[in-house]
Amino acid sequence: MRKKTLPIIKNDPWLRPFAGAIEGRHEDAIRKEAELTGECGSLTELANAHRYYGLHRARNGGWTFREWAPNATSITLIGDFSGWKPREEFRLTHGADGVWEGSFPPDAITHGQYYKMLVKWPGGEGERIPAYATRVVQDPETHLFSAQVWSPARAYRWKTKYFKPETSPLLIYECHIGMAQEREGVGSYEEFRLNVLPRIAADGYNAIQIMAIQEHPYYGSFGYHVSSFFAASSRFGTPEELKALIDDAHSRGIAVIMDIVHSHAVKNENEGLGRLDGSPDLYFYSDGRREHPAWDSLCFDYGKNEVLHFLLSNCKYWMEEYSFDGFRFDGVTSMLYLNHGLGQDFGSYADYYNGNQDTNAITYLTLANRLIHEINPNAITIAEEMSGMPGLALPFGKGGIGFDYRMAMGIPDYWIKTLKERKDEDWHPTSIYWELTNRRADEKTISYVESHDQALVGDKTVIFRLIDEKMYWHMTVGDDDMTVARGIALHKMIRLVTLATINGGYLNFMGNEWGHPEWIDFPREGNGWSYKYARRQWSLADREDLQYRYLNAFDNAMIGIVSGVRNFQKKPLEKLWEKDDDQILAFMRGKLLFVFNFNPFRSFSDYGILAPAGKYRTVLSTDRPEYGGFGNIDESVKHLTVHDPLYAPAGKEWLRLYLPARSAQVLKLI
Repeated sequence: MRKKTLPIIKNDPWLRPFAGAIEGRHEDAIRKEAELTGECGSLTELANAHRYYGLHRARNGGWTFREWAPNATSITLIGDFSGWKPREEFRLTHGADGVWEGSFPPDAITHGQYYKMLVKWPGGEGERIPAYATRVVQDPETHLFSAQVWSPARAYRWKTKYFKPETSPLLIYECHIGMAQEREGVGSYEEFRLNVLPRIAADGYNAIQIMAIQEHPYYGSFGYHVSSFFAASSRFGTPEELKALIDDAHSRGIAVIMDIVHSHAVKNENEGLGRLDGSPDLYFYSDGRREHPAWDSLCFDYGKNEVLHFLLSNCKYWMEEYSFDGFRFDGVTSMLYLNHGLGQDFGSYADYYNGNQDTNAITYLTLANRLIHEINPNAITIAEEMSGMPGLALPFGKGGIGFDYRMAMGIPDYWIKTLKERKDEDWHPTSIYWELTNRRADEKTISYVESHDQALVGDKTVIFRLIDEKMYWHMTVGDDDMTVARGIALHKMIRLVTLATINGGYLNFMGNEWGHPEWIDFPREGNGWSYKYARRQWSLADREDLQYRYLNAFDNAMIGIVSGVRNFQKKPLEKLWEKDDDQILAFMRGKLLFVFNFNPFRSFSDYGILAPAGKYRTVLSTDRPEYGGFGNIDESVKHLTVHDPLYAPAGKEWLRLYLPARSAQVLKLI
């Protein structure tokens, strides 16, 4: 029987020379899934390691504890319940396949107590935190981490029983709980729920993407050096408080996406998985691939079934225990390639299929996506990936890896390059439009101007590149500084054109929508362990005397325009006009017409654009005074197209508009 060609290959003739590699990765996933689920029947039934391993209440009211540690010769639980001394009654027994197990009476262990494992192995011993610990806390005096028994008398009761994310389009507010507060310090889940979540809802975003949830020893790592994969960071509060945050978000119609890190793990041995049982290769490679060459971290061995079981169960745990609506997978490029994509250009299809693919990691990502959508068909998965691997955000049945979206990482790079290297008069609409729409037609992307990456020390936010030090002296309402006026105008235009051209979703990092001043710098030795730059100064956007409120109001308005159109992201993009010497760009989406004049000097009267015949009214303008504009556009005027027999067969007529310099407007075909 002739094998069917996968749709990804059938629909893209340029991929046919690499059909073997694409079909191979597809078949690898099928084989591995069959191998893993042979006894249990499905990935959902397989991914239950978190229910078996770790500390759990037994049916008789007592406790059971299990850990996979095949290299260990002895494991004893130590903690508050043992005076931190190894006692015989807390010694685990060695079972089959390297699993250590212990059972304890109900009164032996109490909710809230701290504990660790004392692990011995040939030639050494050490205190370790269990791999499946669901609560890990740092001692404020010693700074050491311990697992904490977490079994409250009453389980959290969810108020929102069923929630389906809104993805038409998906509008993401990227956030970090710890730095979401205005005071200098670490914010909490509860502060975020009470103070920030209502702001996000009012802003019109329908999803939050939360960073740094998985426990990590170094706060300044932004949560990307994970130590305890099943523990929600205790810096920000209790598990119940995180659940309340997610529950509250759902009640407001806001999906909650978790920034999950399965691309690597922290090297720390006392807190993390490194040498948990004394061996270097329990979860990681033992050879030259063990340490990531750029991240000072450890690389998972995705070829091990036990590692797959651990990571797949981790995905299920966060969905099952906390009701997360999906995941943004960090560092996917690093996983896809044996060289982690470092120092490699991806200029042609051949660069993806040159023997550098990490087939084990690709298999894991494929299975993870299948599992997540098996658990919740409405779940959202996003890949942070910069190489452009074909099929990454294509369903498995079509030959893809199965993500719903991929981050359009070239867009912020393009805006940074433009702001750094091009004079305003050299901004070409042809280049802008091409960069914003240059993507595979069959894969959805998340477009964004800047994420947290562009806000860190060592980089600059868009508003900082535009205004720089004048932000400190000339953001008062009524100040006519031309640098600030330029910055505010371009800040709005850059965001609007990026949002207007999406084919999947749009992302903004918290505070950047209103031009948050300064960068992000977490407490570290170099800044005297200061929290001054690890916070968000929300009051600046709320002050009537500062121009930040103009940017905030405009962001609200443009989000409202797009979210008011059902399936806006699916509306065909029809380019109507692009003229580089005038610096004019115009395109239609459904009944909305977007017109941009990037020219820094010239305003145009009665500028002609060929558009679908009819009457148009203005629904948004960057030039409105309430958005920091000059009010030069009379929005009360209805615009009628003018017949031209030359273009009539195509249904197009001339639309004549006044286009002020450095402005954009959105018109609706009535």
